[in-house]
Parts: sequence; C-alpha cells; structure tokens
Amino acid sequence: MGIIYEDAVLIKEAEEAGEHTVITVNCPDKTGLGCDLCRIILLFGISIARGDISTDGKWCYLVFWVVGKPTTSWNLLKNRLLEVCPTCTPSASGIFYYIPEFQQPRPPEVFLLKFWCSYDRKGLLHDVTEVLYELELTIKRVKVYTAPDGRVMDLFFITDTRELLRTSKRREETIKRLTVVLGDAMMSCDIEQAAPEVASCLQSFLPSSVSENISSPALSGEPSTGILPSDSVSVVFDNSLSPSHTLVQIFCQDHKGLIYDVMRTLKDYNIQVSYGRFFANPKGNCEMDVFIMQADGKKITDTHKKNALSSRLGMELVHPLRVDVVSRGPDTELLVVNPVELSGRGRPLVFYDITLALKNLNISIFSVEIGRHRINDREWEVYRILLDEFECLSATRDEIKEGVRKKLMGWE
Repeated sequence: MGIIYEDAVLIKEAEEAGEHTVITVNCPDKTGLGCDLCRIILLFGISIARGDISTDGKWCYLVFWVVGKPTTSWNLLKNRLLEVCPTCTPSASGIFYYIPEFQQPRPPEVFLLKFWCSYDRKGLLHDVTEVLYELELTIKRVKVYTAPDGRVMDLFFITDTRELLRTSKRREETIKRLTVVLGDAMMSCDIEQAAPEVASCLQSFLPSSVSENISSPALSGEPSTGILPSDSVSVVFDNSLSPSHTLVQIFCQDHKGLIYDVMRTLKDYNIQVSYGRFFANPKGNCEMDVFIMQADGKKITDTHKKNALSSRLGMELVHPLRVDVVSRGPDTELLVVNPVELSGRGRPLVFYDITLALKNLNISIFSVEIGRHRINDREWEVYRILLDEFECLSATRDEIKEGVRKKLMGWE
C-alpha cells in the first residue's frame, strides 16, 4: 500500500451549515494511535459526531465526522495530526514500509512565564489562558498570587508545541499578545527557561485532606444534578462473534472528549482496536462498537482482566473529570481532578474550560495551584482554585460545581 505522507491525513471541510467536516487518516498502525488522534481533535475544541476505525494491525484507516468552530485552523490541525501518525518510507518497488520509532521522544523544555498586574479583574486568567491556547503553549502548572494591595502575580510553567520558545521572536510574539489582552493592567512580563530542578518538580505532594477529598464520593461519581447516573452506562463484552477479537459495546450519554476517554483507557491497558464504529445521536447519547485484542493478538478471556477493563471504562464514562467545591479553612476552593495517561499526557483544555466557566459565573479567582500527584497508584492532574469569597455570594457552591462540570463535559 503506497501513500504520500502529506496525504496520510485529509480534511474535507463542511460546505454548508449543518454538515460535518470529514477527517480521513490513512497510515501505518500503532497501539494508541486512535487515542493520540482523538486527543488532538479535542485539543482543537472540535466535537466528533461519528467515526469509523479499521486496521489489520499494520495499516489503519480512520474516518471522523466532526463539528468545528468558525475559528478552527484546519491546516494546523492537519499538521498536528500528521505529527502523531507513524512515518513510512518508499522502497524501490514503490511500496511504503512502516519505520518503527524506537526512540522515546525527549520531554519538552519547560519555560516560566511571569507577569505582574496592577489590579485584578474578572476573566483575566481566562483571557491569558486563551492567548496561550491560541499560541499552542501548553500550561503545565500555574501559581497565582494576589497581594494585599490588589496587585496580582501570575506564574505559568509552559511548554511550546512549536518548540520555538527559545527564540526571541517567539517570546516577543507571546508577550505582545498578552500585553494586548491585559492592557494597562500589565506592569511587567518575562519568559525564561525554567531551571532543570524546577522543571523536574512539577509533580509534588498533596495535603492529606485534599487526597481524601479526591477519593471521596463527591469526586468519585456519585450522582447529582447534571451528572449521569452509573446505571445509564452500559459496557458489554462479547467473545462469541470473533475467534480472535472481543467485541465491546458501549452505550452512554455523550460528553466532550468521550471517544478520547475510551481510547486513552484502551491505550493505557495496551489494547489494540481492530475495528470500531461510534456515533452520537440527536438525543445526546453515544453508541460505540469496538473489536479489540490484547498485545499478544488474542481476545480477552481472563475474567479478571475483562472485569478490570469493564470497570475502568465505566468509571471513565461516568466521570472522566471529578469536580467539587470544598472549604479550605475559611475560604472556598474549587477542586477539579482528571487522570493522566500513562504516556504522561494530561487532558486538553481543562484549565481553559474552568476559567471560562468561572468567568461566565462572574466569579473572580484569588489563587491557583496546578500540579500532578500520585493517588491510589494513578497519576492525576489536580486543579486547586481558591475563589474570591465575596464573589462567591453571587452563586451557591452547587451552582459553581454544576457550572464548571457542564462546561468541562460540553453539556451547555
């Protein structure tokens, strides 16, 4: 099978309102490719309405029917999708062969973005986050401090998808964009490479009280307004239809990033998808059929493995993100937690959606701590956001919790 590398990803944009843009991926296969592609699609704020996946274990063919935004850069999306597709090279016969990638990618360089503002305003943090998102700068950790005199210092530990932040041009572009957004509130702004010891300490420890909150029912999927009850999720395994594949049938309420949540779970379990089909219906539900097999090329027959995978899939479908509003002494803290892939990648756009939800609720942010922590043998990305207590009077804790959760789940 031969194909030009640039044609490994083809995007046919919707011509009329109501139509879907069609993304076609045709390239060598690798375990977890579906997860990597869905993560990038989610990162661009694009919703997957329908999809088909087919592979023989060596070459794969994927089609996604998606809904973009007026500002979506389809060319940039194509480039980012191409970056995760395995490469191949032509032989003298014209047949293209897959080149395995034995070398692990080196970790991205971490930079410190630091700026002072003379005063705070509602939505300031979201506006900064939006600029960084548009510039393809990934937020790894945030520290926000509000001084007694009202001045605000923000520290963003970021990485650059384009790997250009070492250059003065890229830094100047970033500072210029931030200056436009912050206006006369900005007092100073600087970007420097984070010291190695700082970059290596982005994973830290949580106070025991916070760890207990993360393990509590409030953050573990107990039903509440707007949260899908667990009995509305169906995950069924069937080994009778194929001699070498296990069929997994999933039915649940649709949410933003649902296909990514399924694919990252399968990737973490080193499960390969040989064929899959999924679609979201107008009622807001998602149906998904996937034929899977283990790394040894066999179906899943071990009851323990099957139950463990079924339980994990069900958990990720009910509550892929955990949200709660708790007390931190006399103050109110918004706590948002999501699992990190075994590859080390976190869920895209979480902080972006959190800050947008709080901006819409007209609530100011007093301080922010973002970090990665190991809890119950899993790595989690934890967002601890201390809210302005006076502003919290404009919304109850339940309203804040539901507003943030609905934004994260795409249920608005």
